[in-house]
Formats: sequence, C-alpha cells, structure tokens
Amino acid sequence: MIEIPSDLHPDLVPLAFLLGNWTGAGVAALDAQEGDEEQKCNFGQEVTFTHDGRDFLEYLSHSWELDAEGRKVRPLETETGYWRIDADRKVEVVMIRDQGIAEVWYGELAEKKPQIDLATDAVARTAAAGEYSGGKRLYGYVNGDLMWVGEKATPEVPLRPYMSAHLKKVVDPKEWAKDVVDLPDDGIAFFR
Repeated sequence: MIEIPSDLHPDLVPLAFLLGNWTGAGVAALDAQEGDEEQKCNFGQEVTFTHDGRDFLEYLSHSWELDAEGRKVRPLETETGYWRIDADRKVEVVMIRDQGIAEVWYGELAEKKPQIDLATDAVARTAAAGEYSGGKRLYGYVNGDLMWVGEKATPEVPLRPYMSAHLKKVVDPKEWAKDVVDLPDDGIAFFR
C-alpha cells in the first residue's frame, strides 16, 4: 500500500510510491579495465527518498559489490539528487555521482501505473571522471517493491545495460511497535 504523508507537497503525490528506505540487490556490468573484458557482479544497494515539504524528493543511493556469499566487497557508487514532477507528469532529476559526474535527467511518469522512464539531457564530468556520455533508467513499483534498470553510454560504446536491482521497503521497527498491544513480557505466553 502506498501511503501519502500529510505534509507531502501536493505536486509530489504522484511520486509518493518512491518515499522511504529501500534495500536489495542486483547485477552490475563493471567497466572493463585496459585490455580486459567487461565483468559482471552482484551488488547490494540502499536507496532513500525523503521530503521536507518542498516541491522535490531528496534521493540518496549507496551500492557495493557483493561476493558469492553476499558479503560486501567494496563500494561501487554513491548518488545523490533531487526529483521533481510537474502537472503533466514530466519528471526531472538532478543527480551527482561520486565518480565526478553531474547529470540532468528528464522523463515521464506512466499513465495509471507507478513507472518512471528517464533519460539524461545533460552530463558534466570532472577531469578525474571516467568516460560517460549519457544514460537511461526505468523505475517501477511492482507488488510493493521498487525495481529499476539502467543503461549507459560512452563516446566509444553505445547505450547498453549496466545495472538493475530489486529493492524491498525497509520498515522501521518503531512502526511495528505501535501496532503491538499487550505483548507478554516473556514472549512465550504469546504462543500459548
């Protein structure tokens, strides 16, 4: 169920499905090093969408490579940004990545379903950033989960898939605690 906070800016109601803390895993295609082939890895991700009453959502994402047992190996990327939507369901995102990349994304919220299609409109890179010329992303709210797939391009490589993830909403235990009434202190009596 999608909850709409009472203090959410009215323009953001169509994006309310994004709000919250999300965690999960996915598959990433790592950039090839000099002379090597592209490598794939599993990654973990934590994403947060918050609001403060103004007309944008704040976005923060951390991802890291996972080993075969699901343990964190190393950080992959961190992104932060701001998401807006207008009355015509047009979405704009300003995003900064830790690799030295700033992006402006434009897209649209689909009619009658919580799905957002985005494409880069502008990309700026620092001298230290790797090759990157643009991307596309698709976000969707599917059966209570947040799923996304991303594509990227470089001057030498056309648009290609590079990351996708399946994220579950993280529920704060304080939310559960307010619904638990008269739970026995020893916990055993609960099962009798």
